[in-house]
Amino acid sequence: MPHSTAAAYEALIQFLYRAPIGLVQSTLDGEITMINPCSARLLMPLAPHGDLSNLFDVLQPVAPQLRSLVTAAVESDAVVCDGLRLSLPASPRLAGGTTTTIEISLQRLNKQSLLMSIADITLSVHNEQQRLADSLRSATRVDALTRLPTRTVALEHIACALELARCDPQYEFAVLFINCDRFNAVNLSLGAEAGDALLQRIAARINGTVRRRDTVAIGSSNGSSDGSSDGSSEGSIAARLGGDEFVVVLTSLARRADAVTVAQRLAETLDLPYPYGDQSVHVAGSIGVVTREQAAPSAEAVLQDASLAMREAKAAGGARYCLFASAITERARHRGVIERELRVALAARQLFVVYQPIVELAAGAASPESADPNDRSFIDGPLRVTGVEALVRWKHPQRGVVPPIEFIEIAEQTGLIGALGEFVLDESCRQFMAWQRTLGPAAPWTLSVNLSRAQLQDAGIIAQVQDALHRHGLAPERLQLEVTESLAAQDQSIQVRLQELRALGLKLALDDFGTGYSSLACLHLLPVDVLKIDRSFVCQAETSAHHRVLIDTTVRVARSLHMQVVAEGVETPGQAQILAALDCDKGQGYLFARPMTAADATAWLQLRFDETTTALAA
Repeated sequence: MPHSTAAAYEALIQFLYRAPIGLVQSTLDGEITMINPCSARLLMPLAPHGDLSNLFDVLQPVAPQLRSLVTAAVESDAVVCDGLRLSLPASPRLAGGTTTTIEISLQRLNKQSLLMSIADITLSVHNEQQRLADSLRSATRVDALTRLPTRTVALEHIACALELARCDPQYEFAVLFINCDRFNAVNLSLGAEAGDALLQRIAARINGTVRRRDTVAIGSSNGSSDGSSDGSSEGSIAARLGGDEFVVVLTSLARRADAVTVAQRLAETLDLPYPYGDQSVHVAGSIGVVTREQAAPSAEAVLQDASLAMREAKAAGGARYCLFASAITERARHRGVIERELRVALAARQLFVVYQPIVELAAGAASPESADPNDRSFIDGPLRVTGVEALVRWKHPQRGVVPPIEFIEIAEQTGLIGALGEFVLDESCRQFMAWQRTLGPAAPWTLSVNLSRAQLQDAGIIAQVQDALHRHGLAPERLQLEVTESLAAQDQSIQVRLQELRALGLKLALDDFGTGYSSLACLHLLPVDVLKIDRSFVCQAETSAHHRVLIDTTVRVARSLHMQVVAEGVETPGQAQILAALDCDKGQGYLFARPMTAADATAWLQLRFDETTTALAA
């Protein structure tokens, strides 16, 4: 061999020996014909007995597919595999017992041989994992949408405040749990993108209120005012828990009363309208407050108590704050019991429907002032029943009949109102049609069924009502759905849903009129056919000229809009006479009949019809 050729060969051998990357040449059967030291070092953990004679045998535990891949690669220069990552078992003899990750590429050189490159990428993989961990850590500490700290950070701050309070009896802090009132309805009407933008603006208002130096005398309220901090520094923070829920942790308060000051200011700030295009969006906030005095021992428990206080604020109408007290926990426990038992009641058919008649008010007294509260002839005579209202009751196996005031609100809060409402609608439609078949002319003409907020917000309510009408053969004009005044006047999306229901051919009634947010001036904007005057007006009709004027005005406005008027809660003959004199169409209340089971209502309807028939015949 010439000297120059020998030198080149020696240089090649030195390169292969010193190369920082592993190189292996083998036959198509895997018999190794050349292997450099780097390859031997990397593959040794797979060869505990030091046998590196066959490449496929060595890699069998971590890459058993290599033989078949080589068989499939029939062309010269074909790539068998490229960038295949393999984790090698830790070897106590090599690399300090740590796990090694290698990356191999295998190529067919010609008809007889293969060439494999092996790279140690352990450090690169470690760095990738570290970057991923850092990214995940950041994601758990900073909310991507609002750039506020997350629940994790808030809990850390609460835990820190609890520890400081244990060490210092004078240390004051507070936790404020915030839930946005009506955000879901606005989000559905505007769309998810607009909802996200609204959440960002809500977060900015909350964070801005907390960061204001003049809000209260907060001793260590420092940190970034742009809300992008992960909250790792000391001081008061605002954080997003998820959805439309936020938490504020106020630390180093000068006075306990400062927590109330901040809560009040937050409620006022969130209640301001949000400009959106050429309109304004209104989303208030319900706030639960826990101070050091009422704080539980753990951060999670403090946050839970603050959420319970928030629910109390929301139940009271929202757009306000509520201080946590031990009684709230007891009420929450009671609600939890009712919820569990109500789920059982729905499954076990413990719920049933009662029916209260709605009667026609014939002209009685010549004027409201001439009504005689002792004259029962007005109601002891024949009564023309025009309809019935279906009301749900719960027959508890231990407590007997549970009044709806104890479970309807809980059903609404827990999402059970949908199933409950569907049951009432189906059962009352079934019974109503049974009366048509068995009572004939004595059967009521209309059936009234209440709709809740949750039912109206459910897009499936249209199909549900259609299905009930079709399944029971009930003509749409014989069904009257009742919604509260505050619900009907709430927002455009609810009114659109009411229009869709009305388009089915049924009637809509505005229940509890006079207690909600609407007024006589905007009554014409609501898609309703019947106005039901609330009992709070009716009960004072005999004693208050002011209330008589209100009833009279309401009836006149309803007449101008071609609406019928029903007075609720009629309990005395004097009230009935006054309502009739004021031209109120119908009455409903204990004076005429209490809510009755289907069997009792059947007998009552037949009796009243017989009395009316007899009177007319005479």
